Amino acid sequence: MGSKAYVRELGKTHEQVIAMVNMDTLGLAETEVWVSRADPKLAQLMDVVATAFKLPLSGVNVERVGSTDSEPFREKKIPAITIHSLTQQNMAILHSPKDRIEAVHMDEYYRTYRLVLGYLALLDQRLD
Repeated sequence: MGSKAYVRELGKTHEQVIAMVNMDTLGLAETEVWVSRADPKLAQLMDVVATAFKLPLSGVNVERVGSTDSEPFREKKIPAITIHSLTQQNMAILHSPKDRIEAVHMDEYYRTYRLVLGYLALLDQRLD
């Protein structure tokens, strides 16, 4: 609801927002990108960073799980990408009694952190 309200408040001034990077459900596995909902340029730049840093990255589409905060931005034609860690093996944890801090794998979370940090630095240089 927060992202919908944010985009609604942007109104006609949304041109000042050049991209939306959404991080959702991190640390349950290695870094994933919701490819079918990602802006192609943003996804390609994420792959560039993962390759340069030698960090794992793959694509897992999660349409059947629901929506995410990047959707209102996509609907306004603002480039968006959702970075997550959901897989078929861990999807049942989401919104269940197992959805606790103990489910987070800190090593995978840290690799995602490093990847996102490099990614945001590259976006800061590349997007205008």
